[in-house]
Amino acid sequence: MRRLNPTAIALLAGALVLLLMIYVFTGATRTNADKLTDAQVAAQADAADPEKRCGSQKTYDLIKRELFRRAAELRGSDQAAFDRLSAYSVVRMDAPMLRSHDEDVGTITCAGSLALDLPPGVAVVGGRRTLTANIGYAIQPAADGSGDVLTLSNADAIITPLATLARVGTPAGEPLTPAAPTDFVLPPLSDQAPPSTQPPTPSQPQDVGPPPPPARAPATASPSFNCRFARTRGEIAVCGDPGLAALDRQMASQFSTAMAQGDSRQRSLLQRTRSDFLRYRDNCPSNSCIAETYRGRIREIRDIAAGTWRGR
Repeated sequence: MRRLNPTAIALLAGALVLLLMIYVFTGATRTNADKLTDAQVAAQADAADPEKRCGSQKTYDLIKRELFRRAAELRGSDQAAFDRLSAYSVVRMDAPMLRSHDEDVGTITCAGSLALDLPPGVAVVGGRRTLTANIGYAIQPAADGSGDVLTLSNADAIITPLATLARVGTPAGEPLTPAAPTDFVLPPLSDQAPPSTQPPTPSQPQDVGPPPPPARAPATASPSFNCRFARTRGEIAVCGDPGLAALDRQMASQFSTAMAQGDSRQRSLLQRTRSDFLRYRDNCPSNSCIAETYRGRIREIRDIAAGTWRGR
């Protein structure tokens, strides 16, 4: 039997050692590549935990975008400005709570006390820059796999005033925040401070004479009525303020729906209280008062339609 050459033995041993080193190195690399970081593991755990999803920053961002989208839809214009401005607003949620979890379709239902902080330079009618409401929200995976779809409930206390958003406190052309864009086209508020007294409501009439009507100005907004025929102080004010016009459109739509779906008693109540609302609106001394009166009327229509109204 021939003996192997010592040189051949050395070469064979070297090749075996090299193959072993390559195997060990590639196996370790593959193991490290497949291993998730602690942050990735935590993120996946939070995404799989329905209770944590109720209070995640990703969910808050979805809520914020939906609030601004619906406010722009209610206003009927300025969608691009609302979309961009939402990036400079902050959502805060107090005690987010899981209400239900449907594992079959992946839907979770949550509730919490929400606060929306607007950036400097903008405010809603009445001068407010923080809006609050106890809301409900549901999260469900999109059918096309593009992400989560969110729906809101009980958010009108934020959406309705948010539709009256306007620039305040900074001259035209100056940024809203140090990093904010300067080309927002939101109109200025007519009144930057809330009235010193509560506005009248249908259940709290005030025996005051109407103030003199303002001078007629060209219509700059599109309410539910034709501004060419505006005569009263309230009508003229609404025609000159896009925020008030948005409230008027919402109120008119809600009124029409309630009239169409209500019984004879509800329709009678809606008609009777409408006259009171118009009288209170036209007696208002400021646009802030008119806005609050519209919000009171919207709540009143909702209560009449639900059968929970406790007026006279």
